Amino acid sequence: ILIRSRSMRQVLARHPWASPLMESRTTPGIATLRHHDAVLGCFRRAGFSLELTAHAYATIDAFLYGFALQEATLPATGGEELADLASSMADQMPTDLLPHLAEFTAEHVLQPGYDFGREFDFGLELILDGLDAAANSPT
Repeated sequence: ILIRSRSMRQVLARHPWASPLMESRTTPGIATLRHHDAVLGCFRRAGFSLELTAHAYATIDAFLYGFALQEATLPATGGEELADLASSMADQMPTDLLPHLAEFTAEHVLQPGYDFGREFDFGLELILDGLDAAANSPT
């Protein structure tokens, strides 16, 4: 699931127009259906119940597609482009009214090496850890 999710994010980054189309088709092709079947099979082989499989698949896909959409629509996600944008925004920010946003921007986003894309792996691993805990909890 980890590899599938990372791979799917890379594909969606290369084709940002694809995300809304992929999940809105009422007659998906056999490749899409095989993909769904393979992912469901991963969860089932890992011992997930049908109910937990449904929760897991929906949660991961919502995170994956949502992150890809957000990443595609942000004006910048890393490097000099993001630093310039964040710096420009920080210069205009009323820090007395937005102290947490000002702190976050100055102390985190504007630090060398910040890349919004790294938040994907953190979020995905958090979700997978939660799903693992749910799958292994006595019910």
